[in-house]
Amino acid sequence: MTDLFTPVQLGAVTLSNRVLMAPLTRCRADADHVPTALMAEHYAQRASSGLIIAEATMAMEGCSAFWREPGIYSEDQVAGWKKVTDAVHARGGKIFLQIWHGGRACHPLLNDGQQPVAPSAIAITNDEVHTPEGKKAYTVPRELLDDEIPAIIEGFRAAAENARRAGFDGVEVHGANGYLLDEFLRDGANRREGPYGGPIENRARLLLEVIEAVAEVWGADRVGVRLSPLNSFNSMKDSDPVGLITWLAQRLNDYNLAYLHLMRGDFLGEQKADVVTPAREHYRGNLILNMGYAGDEANEVINSGQAEAVAFGVPFIANPDLPERLENGAELNRADPSTFYSQGAEGYTDYPALEALVEA
Repeated sequence: MTDLFTPVQLGAVTLSNRVLMAPLTRCRADADHVPTALMAEHYAQRASSGLIIAEATMAMEGCSAFWREPGIYSEDQVAGWKKVTDAVHARGGKIFLQIWHGGRACHPLLNDGQQPVAPSAIAITNDEVHTPEGKKAYTVPRELLDDEIPAIIEGFRAAAENARRAGFDGVEVHGANGYLLDEFLRDGANRREGPYGGPIENRARLLLEVIEAVAEVWGADRVGVRLSPLNSFNSMKDSDPVGLITWLAQRLNDYNLAYLHLMRGDFLGEQKADVVTPAREHYRGNLILNMGYAGDEANEVINSGQAEAVAFGVPFIANPDLPERLENGAELNRADPSTFYSQGAEGYTDYPALEALVEA
């Protein structure tokens, strides 16, 4: 029987199991967005995951949407990430970097006063952003000009090159959760005209051009893409999410990617539809599912062929040895949300592994 603990080939990368670590922003980089020794320890603790997908990482300067998220555009950042990848590889793990642009979720207080950019001048209204001055309302972004878009694509290409120098095993293009590429995809945030607005083939143009640029660096079989057609986080909606994922699943077949990483639901519960079935029906490559899976359901997903792997988010925060716990039916540690976005070791590297609990 194929289950979570059966090895799997995702493109050019062979994984020892199908328990993947989802990208989780934790704000532990330094003020210059350089990965820290604490981050290296955190990721190394979780190296038993079949694949770690590292957190959303700034592809270029000036696109910060969190306080102290990492980047991959400077030499210091590349060197910091190299310590992370070395630590993960030393424990036999595999790690991809999720490369990202915050789009309209960026804030001037995080980017030296710079106004955020987006497909259209529409602000996020259902949340606030964490800044050094506390939580603030999102600002209205300015609409990107068509002739500015090639620089965005080149920024992602450079990020892919830097990720390769930093020793990653591949990269994931972040096309989810209301950040720049997702903003272009969904018609609730993209009201522009021209080559990047209107019908889905235009709204998807930027995502596909970024994938093509990144694949030129890595080879498509070391590139994944993450999508969230239902998630209303960051004031996101689409008038036809099922149609959107159906079109994208078909179109992404052209690239021979390592995987498609699909979030099945909505953080806020506002949009409900089945996006997994059309994704599985139309996408011929490796499908990773994510969002709210427990071990038993994840095993059923794998055994039924609904997906090749399942990515776990919050369970990996509190359980550095999550694959071992799931395989042994062990109790899971509970995550402490109050430490999700703090800057210290508490709630980051101090969750006990099973071995430590037995010894205690």
